[in-house]
Amino acid sequence: MHPILFKIPGVDFPIRSFGLMLALGFLLGSWILTKLVVRFSDKPKEDAARYAALPVWLLCGIVIGARLLYVVVEISKGSETGKSYIDNPLLVFAVWQGGLVMFGGLFGAIVAGAWCCAKHKIPFKHALDLGLTAGFFGQAVGRVGCLLVGDDYGSVVPEKWQHMPFSLLQIHVPNPLPQSDSYPGASLFGAENAGQVLWATQPMMSIKALIVASIALWLLPRRRYEGQVALVALLTYSTLRFGIEFLRGDAVRGVWFDGAISTSQLIAIAAASVSLALLIKNRARRDAPLSAS
Repeated sequence: MHPILFKIPGVDFPIRSFGLMLALGFLLGSWILTKLVVRFSDKPKEDAARYAALPVWLLCGIVIGARLLYVVVEISKGSETGKSYIDNPLLVFAVWQGGLVMFGGLFGAIVAGAWCCAKHKIPFKHALDLGLTAGFFGQAVGRVGCLLVGDDYGSVVPEKWQHMPFSLLQIHVPNPLPQSDSYPGASLFGAENAGQVLWATQPMMSIKALIVASIALWLLPRRRYEGQVALVALLTYSTLRFGIEFLRGDAVRGVWFDGAISTSQLIAIAAASVSLALLIKNRARRDAPLSAS
């Protein structure tokens, strides 16, 4: 757990691991998107110029959507954090204090991407296929930041499973938790988890993103119609996310029906259902595929 990687000498400015990994994930996703645009285009130079503004729009959509959904969930739960947003609405903009929901970022990116596509005359469904493929590769890197700060941690592993072969999917939280004069209480694992063995949900989510991205990348040159890759990616992501949520231990993510299901699981059910329904509806569809150069 390394919430602060280092400080810039002279100005004493901290480089936070979470922000750095998000930035690296965004840069990787943008780079892959550029490569995909050139590969799956009949006019590489022209399309590369049209798609140039898309990553910035996607970044804005991710941040706004992820923050907005987090705020809505906290207010609807009636939590202390939610009450603080009502008492002081300016805190909603304090993204650096934490509080982002992946599904909100995903849908925010789709909305912002649709706006950019309309503005620059980019085929939206094609861009969605490419954008989600690249985006999930970037998310695999960004999720490492969650591990470094102890965010999105897992529940305590039952003792009978702590010495099983899949121990690589477990995290042994140090006791005591790391502290520092510059950033006391930095780890989000919480004092109650000191010395515990938790499910490694953060690495699981990085692996999940890689699985989704790999499936999407494999399907791109084989897709039957524009938008098919996006639907498969959403279905796969939602299904895997639904399962991982059962191993989560941080109640801040929002739980409903007496803790039976989380906010992300509710959204995952809806997203998977819509994606599956559209895939079934379009199962006989055959559009002329774009060439892959």
